[in-house]
Amino acid sequence: MYPVVEDILTRNGHDPTRLMMILREVQAVFGWVSPDTITQIAAAVNRPRAAVQSTVEFYTFFNAEPVGHYRVLFSDNITDRMLGSLALRDRLCAAFAVRPGEVSADGLVSVDRTSCTGLCDQGPAALVNTRAMPNLSPERIDAMAALIRDRRPVAEWPADWFDVHENIRRRDKLLGHGLTPGAPIKAALDRGPEGVLAELSRAALRGRGGAGFGTETKWRICRDAPGYAHYVVANADEGEPGTFKDRVLLASCPDLVFDGLVIAGLVTGARKGMVYLRGEYAFLYPRLTELLAQRRRAGLLGNNIMGVGFTFDIEVHLGAGAYICGEESALIESLEGKPGKPRIRPPYPVTQGFLGQPTAVNNVETLALAALITTHGGDWLKDRGTPTSVGTTMLSVSGDVERPGIYEYPYGVRIHEVLDAAGATDTQAVQIAVGAGKCLVDTEFERRIAMEDASTTGSFMVFDRTRDLFEVAANFVEFFAHESCGFCTACRVGTTVNKRLMDKIAAGQGSPQDIEEMQRMHRHMQGASHCGLGSTATMALRDILNKFRPAFERRLLSTDFEPAFDLDAELSEARDLTGRDDALAHLAPAHARR
Repeated sequence: MYPVVEDILTRNGHDPTRLMMILREVQAVFGWVSPDTITQIAAAVNRPRAAVQSTVEFYTFFNAEPVGHYRVLFSDNITDRMLGSLALRDRLCAAFAVRPGEVSADGLVSVDRTSCTGLCDQGPAALVNTRAMPNLSPERIDAMAALIRDRRPVAEWPADWFDVHENIRRRDKLLGHGLTPGAPIKAALDRGPEGVLAELSRAALRGRGGAGFGTETKWRICRDAPGYAHYVVANADEGEPGTFKDRVLLASCPDLVFDGLVIAGLVTGARKGMVYLRGEYAFLYPRLTELLAQRRRAGLLGNNIMGVGFTFDIEVHLGAGAYICGEESALIESLEGKPGKPRIRPPYPVTQGFLGQPTAVNNVETLALAALITTHGGDWLKDRGTPTSVGTTMLSVSGDVERPGIYEYPYGVRIHEVLDAAGATDTQAVQIAVGAGKCLVDTEFERRIAMEDASTTGSFMVFDRTRDLFEVAANFVEFFAHESCGFCTACRVGTTVNKRLMDKIAAGQGSPQDIEEMQRMHRHMQGASHCGLGSTATMALRDILNKFRPAFERRLLSTDFEPAFDLDAELSEARDLTGRDDALAHLAPAHARR
């Protein structure tokens, strides 16, 4: 038994729902989570050892095997690649004669990639022993190598290497709110729960996490659902490449988000709120926890908030590198200390969520807007946006622009207005909402950012005419193949097959059938995937393929190659035996089989 592990377990109350935090702390001490520590933790939190091990193995940032004393993970987002992240990774690898993904012979360093660090506006970026480091350059890599050779602790490296900027380029009603901490809570107490719901309904507030579900409806269902406890959760696990608005909102307006979470607790009857903070944003954790302590001292959290007998408190939980945890039921699984795999729905989390109790999960931008609406009333946002999409939205702009960063615009803003403000020139494509997958070309730049037109979860990636859209699509495909949780066959196999096909085409060995196979895979995954990741994982690929097909075709070995083996025909006997001849029983659409 390790005394230091027991200290960590005791500090976390031997609580299995604190497993993610326990594992993070254990790894911070030992550098990895060894089999012995897994055994000790499992016994202490009263979980099967295999269950704890599966949690360790599920998340990218948990190490089930020893890694280097210095672990450097370069962000592999497409915008980081455009800024030279792979060359920088190779430069650091060369300095230690180590290959990507391997540990140096002396155990000093390991260098690898990670999907995206959420620093797309200040890339290329990396995580060094979980600390975010933006704005890398060849000179900084060389200096980093020297510090590693000297075995200088990361805490003693130049502090300005870890400065993460907010880069707010345009403010509107949210980012320019001007409220003092707690003012929205006072307004909520004055209005009462029904009054708050009435204002949210009048404002027609829809969730900013992507689905656009009505906030008033979600909170009302949660409040009315039976349960011995209710919970509210701020979803700050934005893992979609090109999205970093939640990071900036939590850095610039954390009190507004906390006020929104308290109001959600007041309305739903919850006494506990949780912020699920993306693991890559661990640098925000100390400040957020200190701010929560300040709010307790100020009477804005804890027992008897503002002297009216209302009790509510907030905890911050850190993720460990899993894009799928942005899906609300996967997020709840992670909060319970399990692998972040989406649950079968229904029941929905709003009636059976955290520990089986009613749980309202909201995006942090939604909670901030709910706080503002509670303060100013439901008509306050109606001078912004469109009739269907009321208010403003925050856009994370990155890629080929002079001024990357956060732009808050009213819904209805046209694509070219954002491009002009960000200093984009000679733009050939804009990818919005990588998961939802709209790739807009220059003939579509008059379209509007709105839920009824070009909807986005905040990602706004710009590519000028020097960029190869095949490389962009390949990066997206690799991302989804890595981030699939593996729960359902359609997503697990589909994302892997797409990556194999893209690799084949990139190697100059592709055929037109490979392109058609990707189109078929898109249709299969649309109808058969378990959750939103699987059903949207091919949207970007499909859109880029349709609009930039020559970028794929010029890599083909032959444009008229016909395979000698017809797999669909070979499956005819199986179809006869099972009595199935519907479309899903075929690998090719009917017109292709004739």
